[in-house]
Amino acid sequence: MKKVLFIGGTGLISKSVSEYICRRPDIELHILNRGTTKKNMPDNIHFIKGDYTDKSFLSSVTDNNFDVIVNWIVFTPDQIRDDIASFTDKTGQYIFISTAATYKRPPVAYPVTEDFPLENNNWQYAKDKISCESLLLEAYVKHSFPATIVRPNYTYDKTSIPFIFNSRTCRYTLIDRMRRGKKIIIPGDGTSLFTITHSKDFAKGFAGLAGNSKTVGEAYHITTDEIKTWDSYAFDIGKAAGVIPDILHVPSDLISTISPEHTGGLLGDKSHSMIFDNKKIRAVTPGYKADIRFEDGIRESVEWYDKNKDLQKTDEDFDMLCDKIVLQMNKAYEL
Repeated sequence: MKKVLFIGGTGLISKSVSEYICRRPDIELHILNRGTTKKNMPDNIHFIKGDYTDKSFLSSVTDNNFDVIVNWIVFTPDQIRDDIASFTDKTGQYIFISTAATYKRPPVAYPVTEDFPLENNNWQYAKDKISCESLLLEAYVKHSFPATIVRPNYTYDKTSIPFIFNSRTCRYTLIDRMRRGKKIIIPGDGTSLFTITHSKDFAKGFAGLAGNSKTVGEAYHITTDEIKTWDSYAFDIGKAAGVIPDILHVPSDLISTISPEHTGGLLGDKSHSMIFDNKKIRAVTPGYKADIRFEDGIRESVEWYDKNKDLQKTDEDFDMLCDKIVLQMNKAYEL
């Protein structure tokens, strides 16, 4: 029986992994969080309530000899330095959740493999993750720190409406605009190819890493093999919502000029075609296959929002931003 500690473990991706991995007969799963999120989680998960940033408390927790520690909430180099210091000689494997946005855009070739260059000058989030990976690799090489790196690409669950341009805080905003007949914005010409992976499928791939000594010192991305254009994703979402979306294609550079906060997510990620080779994760998770088609996953998401009226919140600022961009494009067409 392997003792596994998740720091976090109830978020958009990690919740699905927690639910999946706790069913393994060889896993005893513990989740450390502030105790605010336990709802609808399996009964055989052991919850530890506390503050992960409290080093004395964390030290007392990790004295329980966990075989695997997975930190779902590390984003900066300083946090990684703290984790390396805290978990050295405390675990047989430390799994860091990085991001596939670390790969250079546009990629040097297709499909992208794990040994492709890591570089992203347009998104601080990705730059920080690259720095984190570098620190972990150094700790592994110099001090045998048992790190495994995981790079999810765009991943969603039933509570999310994933898209190239949507509100970060109120995901239902996109559905609301579609159903009101308002234009939805697709950066670029809509033909970029991208993968959007359901968190339940991601969990299947992740399960092959936890407690697997062969994965220490290695990096893995985990994505679906289903590849679609952003226009195709828009029509799938529209079909689930019962409407035909009114699409407006807008240059990503223009959107970034009007709303600089979107530069990272666009120019540093979703504006570029990204196709991934999943042979490496299949080698350690035999039979891994992402079975949930986007068309089916997004239908479940829309149905979830339709059943939960109190969650149909919209982002007024994002809605106004979209209208502003539409107005700018209309003026440009008039010239």
